Parts: sequence; structure tokens; C-alpha cells
Amino acid sequence: MKRQTANQTLKRLAIDLASHPFLLFLAFLGTIAQVGLSIYLPILIGQVIDQVLVSGSSPVFWQIFIQMIMVVIGNTLVQWANPLLYNRLIFSYTRDLRERIIHKLHCLPIAFVDRQGSGEMVSRVTTDIEQLAAGLTMIFNQFFIGVLMILVSILAMLQIHLLMTLLVLLLTPLSMVISRFIAKRSYHLFQKQTETRGIQTQLIEESLSQQTIIQSFNAQTEFIQRLHEANANYAGYSQSAIFYSSTVNPSTRFVNALIYALLAGVGAYRIMMGSTLTIGRLVTFLNYVQQYTKPFNDISSVLAELQSALACAERVYAVLESTEVAETGKEILTSDQVKGAISFKHVSFGYNPERILIKDLSIDIPAGSKVAIVGPTGAGKSTLINLLMRFYPINSGDILLDGRSIYNYTRASLRQQFGMVLQETWLKQGTVHDNIAFGNPDASREQVIAAAKAANADFFIQQLPQGYDTKLENAGESLSVGQAQLLTIARVFLAIPKILILDEATSSIDTRTEVLVQDAFAKLMKGRTSFIIAHRLSTIQDADLILVLVDGDIVEHGNHQDLMTRKGKYYQMQKASAFSSE
Repeated sequence: MKRQTANQTLKRLAIDLASHPFLLFLAFLGTIAQVGLSIYLPILIGQVIDQVLVSGSSPVFWQIFIQMIMVVIGNTLVQWANPLLYNRLIFSYTRDLRERIIHKLHCLPIAFVDRQGSGEMVSRVTTDIEQLAAGLTMIFNQFFIGVLMILVSILAMLQIHLLMTLLVLLLTPLSMVISRFIAKRSYHLFQKQTETRGIQTQLIEESLSQQTIIQSFNAQTEFIQRLHEANANYAGYSQSAIFYSSTVNPSTRFVNALIYALLAGVGAYRIMMGSTLTIGRLVTFLNYVQQYTKPFNDISSVLAELQSALACAERVYAVLESTEVAETGKEILTSDQVKGAISFKHVSFGYNPERILIKDLSIDIPAGSKVAIVGPTGAGKSTLINLLMRFYPINSGDILLDGRSIYNYTRASLRQQFGMVLQETWLKQGTVHDNIAFGNPDASREQVIAAAKAANADFFIQQLPQGYDTKLENAGESLSVGQAQLLTIARVFLAIPKILILDEATSSIDTRTEVLVQDAFAKLMKGRTSFIIAHRLSTIQDADLILVLVDGDIVEHGNHQDLMTRKGKYYQMQKASAFSSE
């Protein structure tokens, strides 16, 4: 993924926030109102002090006092409303950001998803966006108000005393120099913190989802050690980042306190020397100094949070900036066009361009054929299917469907013609009905039941508490592996595709159930081109065509009888399979 600079990330943030103009405009008005009322209050305080010193209690005094009460009440209401506006803007932005990144993930190449851990991506969509929202909240609540307060305070101080204002402007940048010096170092530490947090989340996700495997291999100690190292790295970077950022506020407060004391002394001296500066105006000026310097403290504390938020935003926008898979097809493939003849013409492919797995593959598969793909692990069986489904682009050659390149069609319309059952099951959180109708949401209950019966899943579904309306929590963990597989097979029966792909689809089912499912598959595959990747060679002996892959090459092809007669690789695999089953 392409890494962004802090300036690029800030620019993206500004553009995205500007996509909510009404909320941004209200937040802008609220900020101006809060700063304006805060600046006006010291003027009234100074006027009250001068009135008391000159003439004591008078009608003018009470008029100014009432104005002060009204300004305080107004400022309180504005300060109550502003955080609500800011939060509404920020959470509207983060809501859209989550939707965009989820949409983006579905548009990225399968290769991108394969390279990223699921825990890492979950961390970006959840933790990083939450951290970004927290940082933006502080920016709106403190940073923007602080910057505007500084600018308006300077103008107000200039109206009171030029020399003292110049002293303020000359001395206060010291605090910004300190905070900037620390922020540069803390930013890189916060980047490391977010990266190690992603690794930590990935390990936790693996620990929870693969608990059975970890325990069966007695790998708890090793896994705990890995998690211990990840926690140590995360704690180390976090502590370093927090240490650096925590020194900003005390340092700037110390500098600002010295400036305030110096200005109070200078002002008092000017009054004693007979200057036109009054006590009330000095109090007003010192209030402005506080209002001028306080944002520096706020901004310095926000800078640390801003660095963390920017680091999180960089990780999120890195996903959004990733190149989507290009749609090369223009034509829409409809089911009535598909007969099912498939040809691989001089196809070469490698996940890494420097290591070609499939080299110059050419094979013609007649429509309606039952094709079995066999071979050792890593031979390229699933890769062949990935190319056919256009999950990965080929390096060279072409793949034809009924005489036309599959790259002429859009991916969506091409994949709609395929029904796929994988070895690894996936069920979504929802009812049994919803899971079976996943590829056909408009299917009626009768159609769903018919599909379940065809897949021999109706029997166990009827035994569930609410039958087809039973909710499956945690991706169907309450079901056995075989039951979950039967539901995924029922999906294919409901979709009735033109071409079937069964990637070791019955490997998780007991032998008795497999017989029933194989019988159902036989009915479904009748008249349809079917690809079967099977580790049980006994289940594909009736295939019309068997492709034997070794290191990405089809070393043999033919039916069972022909291949057994040749006594080549397939014959050896059959003998080894028979020996291992004894």
C-alpha cells in the first residue's frame, strides 16, 4: 500500500470533512460566536473595574454588570452547543469513512486481501477510525477555537497597548518551538504504536478464531510468547510516545506563566509612571494574555493527539488510496448465453511474476463435462479455478467461455454464472433461511426448503429450535462443520448456476452424508459443466475428464480408465490412496 505524508493525510481529511458543508458551517459559526463572546467579556470586566475605582456603584456600573451576566450565559450556551455540533460532524464523517473503506475492500483485488491479515484490517476499520474520531474531536474542541482565539486576542491587545503586545508576540513563540520539537519525535512513535496495535489485534483475532487448532497442537505457550512480544512492543512504543507528548503541556505552561508575570510587572510599572494605561485596561490586557497563551497550552496538548490521529488516518487512507481491480470487460453475460465450453489457451500465471506457477497451459473442456482436477498440494488446482473466476489476472494467454474470452465480460456477470462450494465454510450472522438465500435474497421459503432438501440439510434444520428461522450467531459456531457445509451446498442448489465449482466441497462431511450429497450433486451437475477438486480420488472416478496437475502443468488428462491404463502419475496417486485407506 502507498504510504501518505502527514500533509497529504491532512488534505484528505479536510476534503472529506468539507463533504458535510451544513454541519461544517454551523460548527464554524459556533466557533466564531464562542471566541467573540470570550473576547468581549474581558472588556466588560475592565470597564467595571474602572467604574468602581472612579465613581463607585453607578447606573453605568449596573448596565455593564448586566451585560457581563448576559455574555456569560450566552457563552455558556454556545460552549454547550458547540461540542454537540462537532460530534455530529465527526461521527457523520467517520460513518461515511467506514462505509467507504468497507466498499473499497470489496473492490480491491483478491491479492490485496490475501496479503493483509484479517485482524490488521479489522484494526483499521474499528480501532484506527475510533482513534481518528477522538483526535478530530479534540481538534475541533480545542485546536480551531484556540487558533481563532489567538488571532482575535492579538487584535484586541493591539487596541490596548502596542509595546506590551509586541512583548507577548516575541516571547510566546517559545512554547510553540518546544511543542513542535517534541511533536516531531512523538509522531513517528505514534506511527509505530498504531502499527504494533494492528499486529496485536491480528494475534488476538487468530487466538480467538483458531483456538481449537492452537490447543490441538499444544501451541499455547508459543502463541502466548508471540502475544507477549507484541504487547511488549506496543507498550514500549506507547510509553515512549506518551512520555514525549506529556512533556509538551508542562513545558508550555511554564513558559506562559513566566510571560504573564513579566507582563503584569511591566504593566504595573507603566501605571506607576503615569501612563494612560488604567488598572481596568491592564486587567483586560492580562485577561487577553491568558486567552492568548491558554490556546498554546491546549494546542500543544492537542498536537500529541493530532499525531496519533494522523497516524491512524494515514493507515485508513492508505487502504482507500489502494488501486482497485480494473474492470476490463464491457459485455454483460446472461445465463441463456452460457453453454459451458471452456478453453485455456497458452495460459501462464504466477502469484509472483518472477515465479511462474502455470506455464503455457492449453486444454479444451466440452460443455456439460464433469471435470476433476487432482494433484499434490501446491500443484495449482485451486489456482486454475481462481483464474477461471477472474480472481487473479493471467500473465499471458486467454481463457475462453463458449469461444469468447472471459475478459470480454464484466466480472459480476461472469461470476453470476458460477456456483462455488469451498472446503472452508462461511456463514453470516442471520437466520438459516438468510444464509441459504445469500446469493438469491428474493427466494421464497419454498425454494429455500427445496434447496435444503436437495442438499440433505432439511433434516437437521427441522431439528433446530426455530427451524429455518433459527438465528446463527458467530458465523454458525453452534453448528457442526458438516452441518455448516451442507448449508453452503444448499446455497448452490438455490442459485442453480450454469457452471459448478466444488473445491473439496465434501471434505468436512462424514462418509454417509457424502454419499447423499454426491447423489444430489450428480443431479445438479447433469447438463452443466462442473469442476471438482477432490482429495478423495474415489469420488471422481466417473468424471468425464480428469486433469492431473503437477507444479502448475497438466501432466495427464483423460478419464479414469484411460489414466489407469497409462500407469502414470494418476495411477500412482490411486495406488497411494488405496494403500492409505487400508
